[in-house]
Amino acid sequence: MTFGVLALIVLAGLAGPLLAFGRQALLPVVVGELLAGVVIGISGFRWLDPAEPTTAFLAEIGFAMLMFAAGMNVPLRQPGLLSGLRRGGLAAVIAALLAAPFGIAAARTTGTHHAAIYALLLASGSAAILLPALEEQSLLDDPRALTVMAQVALADVAAIVALPLVLQPGKALKASVGGVLVAVCILLLYGLTRLLDHQPWVRQVRRWSKQRGWALDLRLSLLILFGLAWIAQRSGTSVLIAAFGVGLMVAAIGGPKRLSRQVAGVAQGFMVPIFFVVLGARVDLRALAQHANLIALAALLVALNAAVHLLAALLTRQPLAAGLAATAQIGVPAAVVTLGLQRHILTPGEGSAIVAAALASLALTAAGVNLLGRRRVVRVSELPATADRSPA
Repeated sequence: MTFGVLALIVLAGLAGPLLAFGRQALLPVVVGELLAGVVIGISGFRWLDPAEPTTAFLAEIGFAMLMFAAGMNVPLRQPGLLSGLRRGGLAAVIAALLAAPFGIAAARTTGTHHAAIYALLLASGSAAILLPALEEQSLLDDPRALTVMAQVALADVAAIVALPLVLQPGKALKASVGGVLVAVCILLLYGLTRLLDHQPWVRQVRRWSKQRGWALDLRLSLLILFGLAWIAQRSGTSVLIAAFGVGLMVAAIGGPKRLSRQVAGVAQGFMVPIFFVVLGARVDLRALAQHANLIALAALLVALNAAVHLLAALLTRQPLAAGLAATAQIGVPAAVVTLGLQRHILTPGEGSAIVAAALASLALTAAGVNLLGRRRVVRVSELPATADRSPA
């Protein structure tokens, strides 16, 4: 790793904002970052070696920051979210039940052997993608949107918890023990934080931090994140459990807005783009193009993802647009490919197929959110006009 390589990665990361330019684009920045990584990685000019140790470690930090930011984006304190939890939870359960046979069908149709992984992907969601898309359409006060948000948030959490067990079922016991250890640490830290939050001296220190630019909230969050990531690695579970759990803890506490801005600066401005650029550099499109069954796998994952969530929406009496909006996937597929390639569970071609399907799901989600927004406009325009006029 040199400063020249680092500058190349940062330059490639700028492709994300460039492709997402414009308020109505609704194109997540990760699309451009992944595509730029493909161009400079093993599928393109080979300017970036994703296996180089420093590059790989920076990408791992970016992965932890991505999961941390994803956990922070789960809207645990969103007003009205609980009202949609019952129907959204039912939809998440139905999607998970449908994903199992569909995952088996995808594996048998394509001749691959990862039915459990495909089922997990089909059942997953991405609150980090859906939340800003709903905000863009001013839908966070819409009950239908809150139901979808609840569904995706639950699916997101469940998929991330299940991921280490699905990837390596032979080490399920060790991963479970490690996951419980990390969860206990997070709960203890949550309790300690709530206990100290109302102490006068803590508030005074936080005021000094704000006034003098110490960024203590960010520093402590990163200390907890990296400390728990180390515990997760030592105990045999995945870093994503620790990172996502710390993000959920911050979301539950309701950290200050400046912490969200600081995390966005460090994560979205630097570390997460490194992760997606390096992930794109790992994608081997040549391996994908040489195997017709892997191209079929990518197409099947897209079609089955839409089918699972549309059926779940239909069975829970939600609009079909809500089913399309719930198809968002990026965090879990990125984690599956990253860990799957590191542990030699997936081939480069399979990883490329999963990434391609995840990118297609973003287009489905954008279409679903746009349709929800249009339905809301139509419904509002159909309301009878009220004669609320004062006499002249």
